[in-house]
Amino acid sequence: MNKTLMVQGTSSDAGKSLLVAGICRVLARKGFKIAPFKPQNMALNSAVTQDGGEIGRAQAIQALAAGVKTQVDFNPILLKPSSDTGAQVIIHGKAVSDMQATKYHDYKKVAMNAVIESFERLNDSFDCIIVEGAGSPAEINLREGDIANMGFAEKVDCPVVLVADIDRGGVFAQIVGTLELLSESERNRIVGFVINKFRGDIKLLESGLTWLENKTNKPVLGVLPFIKGLEIAAEDAIETQQVITDEKVTIVIPVFPRISNHTDFDSLRLHPQINLIYANPNKALPSADLIILPGSKNVRADLEHLRKMQWDKQIDKHLRYGGKLFAICGGYQMLGHLIKDPNGYEYTPGQSHGLGYLPIETELKQDKVLINTEYRLNLAGRSTQVKGYEIHCGVSQITDESLVKQTLLDNANGLNKSDGFVSLDNQVAGCYLHGIFDNPEAVNILANWLNADLCKTEDYVKQQLSALDKLADACEAHIDFNPIYKHLNIK
Repeated sequence: MNKTLMVQGTSSDAGKSLLVAGICRVLARKGFKIAPFKPQNMALNSAVTQDGGEIGRAQAIQALAAGVKTQVDFNPILLKPSSDTGAQVIIHGKAVSDMQATKYHDYKKVAMNAVIESFERLNDSFDCIIVEGAGSPAEINLREGDIANMGFAEKVDCPVVLVADIDRGGVFAQIVGTLELLSESERNRIVGFVINKFRGDIKLLESGLTWLENKTNKPVLGVLPFIKGLEIAAEDAIETQQVITDEKVTIVIPVFPRISNHTDFDSLRLHPQINLIYANPNKALPSADLIILPGSKNVRADLEHLRKMQWDKQIDKHLRYGGKLFAICGGYQMLGHLIKDPNGYEYTPGQSHGLGYLPIETELKQDKVLINTEYRLNLAGRSTQVKGYEIHCGVSQITDESLVKQTLLDNANGLNKSDGFVSLDNQVAGCYLHGIFDNPEAVNILANWLNADLCKTEDYVKQQLSALDKLADACEAHIDFNPIYKHLNIK
C-alpha cells in the first residue's frame, strides 16, 4: 500500500520546499505521523539533527512543520559545494569525501543505496512520507543515474505532484515543457499540478487552467496565492526583505562566495528596529553599528575574497571609529591569527593569516563537530541562556588569555565548557554557535553591547511555527487534498 507522495518542480525555487512543508503541516495537524524526505540535497545551509548528523535546512523546517524530531534519514545525501565544480559529500549525516562533479556522477549508484536504506527505515516508522525533489526532473543531462527526482520516484513507485511558479511568468510552458521531456512512465507518474505564487483575480486564470487540464489530461490540484509576509527560513537564496518601523541599529553582513547558514540572521532581519544589510561583492561595506562575519564552507578561500574586496581595511576603519564586530563559525575563525589546513580538508593544503582581532589559532580537522547545545551568553554585563548548534571542522585554541576580556559563552548544560571570546577592548566578539540570535533576549543583549535598547520580539521558533500554520491554512484553502489523501491511502 502506497503511503508516499513526491513533490517535484518545473525549476529550482518553484516552491517544492514550501509545498512539502505545507502538506506536512496539514497532515500533522490532522494527527498523522509524517516524515519529510529529500533523497539528495545541495545546499550550504544545513542543520544538526537530534541523532547527531547533518541535513539540509529545508528538511529541518519540514520536520518542524510535521512536529517530529529531525533525523539524518530525512535527507540521506547532502552535497555542500566547496567550489564551482566540487562539493563535500555527506551521507547519512556524516561527511565521507570531497568530490568533483564528474566523480560524483559515477558515485550515484552507491548514493542511491543510502537513499533507499533511509527511505525503507522511514517507511517502517511513519504513516506517510512526503518527498521533495531537487531542481527539475527535466534536466536531461542528469537523467542517467538520477536519485533526486524521477529516478527515485520510479525506484519506489510513488506518485508525483508537479509544482510551478507563476510569478516567474510562462507557467504553462514550464509545465507542458517539463512533461514533454519526461518518458512515458514518468509522465504517467504525475498525478496533478500545483501553481504557486499567483497574484490577482483567479477568474482571469481559469481559462488557462482548463486548457492545461485538457492538454495534459491531468488535474490542477490547486493555485496557491502569493502569501505576503510569509517568513519561513530559506535554504539557499538569501532573503533580504524586512519591515523596519523604528530603526535603532544598523547591521552589515558581508556575503562570502561560500556563505553558510545565513538563517542565523533571520531573527535580526525580522526585528522592526534593526536595519540588516547584506553587503554584496564588489561593493564597499556600508556604515553600520555592527559588522557580522557569517559562517563559511571554505574559510580560507572566503578570507582571500574578503581581502580582495578590501573589506579587511574597511572593517579596521569601522573598529577605529568605534564600531563593533561579531563573528560566527567560519567568521569566528577569521578573527584569529592563523587558520591551518595542512591536509586540505576545505581548500588547498596550507595556512592563512587571519584578521588578528582575537588571540586564537584554528586547525581544520577531518572529523566535523556536529552538536546541538546550549550555553550562557555573557555580553555587555548581561547574560541569558541560548540554544543552538555547531557545524565545523576547525578546532580553535586561545594563544594568550591575557588578550581577551572574557569568554562569550560558558556553562553549557551545567558543564565546564565555553565557546568564543570578547576582545580586551570590548569591540570584537565571536563564537561557533549557530542560532545564537534565535533567542529574543540574546538580540537585546547584542543591542545593549551596541549601546541601544530594542523592543522584545517573538521567539524565532514560535515565529516559524506561526508562519508554517499560515502556509498550511493557505494550502487547505486553495488545494484539493482529496486526491492527495487518496494517493497516500489515508482518510
